[in-house]
Amino acid sequence: MHFAFTEQQEEFRLAVRQVLAKECTPDHLRAAYEAPEARTPRWATLARLGVTGLSVPESYGGLGLGPVDLVSLIEEAGAVGLPEPLVDTTALAAPFLAGLPGGRDGGGREAVGRERVGAWLEGIAAGTVTAAVGPVPHATHPQPIAGADGADLLVLYSAADPATGTEAQVHVVDADAVTVRTVPSLDPTRRLGIPHWAPTPDSLVLSGDDAARAIGALEDRAAVAVGAELLGLARTMIDIAAEYARDRRQFGAPIGSFQAVKHLMAGAAVALEFARPVVYAAAWALDVGTDDASRSASVAKAYASDAAVEAARVSLQVHGAIGYTWECDLHLFLKRAWALSESWGSATEHRRKVLDSLVETRHR
Repeated sequence: MHFAFTEQQEEFRLAVRQVLAKECTPDHLRAAYEAPEARTPRWATLARLGVTGLSVPESYGGLGLGPVDLVSLIEEAGAVGLPEPLVDTTALAAPFLAGLPGGRDGGGREAVGRERVGAWLEGIAAGTVTAAVGPVPHATHPQPIAGADGADLLVLYSAADPATGTEAQVHVVDADAVTVRTVPSLDPTRRLGIPHWAPTPDSLVLSGDDAARAIGALEDRAAVAVGAELLGLARTMIDIAAEYARDRRQFGAPIGSFQAVKHLMAGAAVALEFARPVVYAAAWALDVGTDDASRSASVAKAYASDAAVEAARVSLQVHGAIGYTWECDLHLFLKRAWALSESWGSATEHRRKVLDSLVETRHR
């Protein structure tokens, strides 16, 4: 099968790339380190382009498109280290909310509230609502959630626990009902926080088998979306290292002319080129709903995490100690890559999921 983006998809990608090149420079990232915000004028610009509402149904002011249309845009966002929560808001929260039974496209269960769901979706499309998605904090081992500090909306879930007989649940909570305790982040532009709130029947939107399926879909979409972001980060780190290797001279020649440096750079570039089609294929699998879509998502996250970590290692090695310094742009992308390589499952965890899936399939 031949896979290629359409002309319209490529034009959209180019438009987003051009906007982000102007509005999300390393200087903007440094400013975000000092004063991180959930929404900036840049987010409003992306909303006007239709990016934030890409996954929102047209009936709520969005474009009604899917993962294949979004994957390359997230890659571009990753390439500039976009601080705003595009993955959580557009790739995760929007399709989840659109699929709720109370939404216009879901039909049925009124308990969720059509108007409530509609207001959330319309806000995402308009760029006035950002979301954070993650597990319900555990009493003894609370897991920080990216974007929880500053999000307008939180989608919080808990898996079923056979030991206690607790069923899977998904809650959607407005920010004014939550107290968020901020926690330090390796990448300060990823606003980590632990939400504290009392679950109520009003916040519960799914439970039981419906919630379990929705959680699985959220995790699959997150694996692919974060994988796409890692592709962009890897590309930028390789580009920064290549430029430095051309400019930095040693023994009277650019260090990029040395065989050892060439091999390092080539290895990182090959890892990226192998990972990119895997991520694109996983986005397609999610879009059409193939039987192995979940497995494809795990493969994509594993490949993308490996590629980004390798790009970070190589680019830092090419730069030497200067790569850690505040003056060097590289560190802005290194920190994001290291953080995202573990987010929503590490490469090792996703390889384990793939193996478990293959074993289960074989024994059916």
